Amino acid sequence: MAMILGTLTIGQAPRPDVTPILDRHIPGNVRRVHRGLLDGLSRSQIAARYAAEADEAVLVTRLADAGSVQLSARKVHAALQAELDALEHEGCTVVLLLCTGALHGLRLERGFLLVPGRIIPQTVAGLVCDRRLGIIVPVAAQITSESGKWEPLSRAPIFAAASPYATTVDDVIAAGLSLTAKGAEALLLDCIGFGEVHQCVLMRACQVPVILSNALLAKIAAEIVRG
Repeated sequence: MAMILGTLTIGQAPRPDVTPILDRHIPGNVRRVHRGLLDGLSRSQIAARYAAEADEAVLVTRLADAGSVQLSARKVHAALQAELDALEHEGCTVVLLLCTGALHGLRLERGFLLVPGRIIPQTVAGLVCDRRLGIIVPVAAQITSESGKWEPLSRAPIFAAASPYATTVDDVIAAGLSLTAKGAEALLLDCIGFGEVHQCVLMRACQVPVILSNALLAKIAAEIVRG
């Protein structure tokens, strides 16, 4: 059976910051279908449908104009299943969700659904073992709202915030240095929007391993679609 890989971003597709990383690892003969929850929506329409209420958990994503937007995690979660159903109906046998947020209860009827919030914590826990992990999230509010997904780690992680969309590379470096100063022995970039440039500059500046979420997911997805 020919594998078809679907990707679903909570922003707008395609994702030029992510697809090149996927292309490096996914076999070239695998058909891809890219879809975004916000495809075709204007900023005003996005705000009307997905704006977060006060004190509500948020997710951050990229738009087609390279800008970013914060969304209600609750409203995003409620809308994702219909998009997953549509991708499976279109023939996707594997779907990779392009969001590292804690999104539970999503499913495919027959295909493989790769949810970063389920995969990354367990995988990284196995990689770092009992070392102290520093995690860079895009917005400070996620330090609390996303904390539960890190229970697989043997030691409580430490956090810093820097957005791959709205801050400079220097801000990301500063976040990494603040974590290594507190004892982090490895860093995780916990947002799909972080890229290889962020990984490279952090490795040079911080002198510790830096795990790039989207590259890790691309390698795992490649193992599935090769089957």
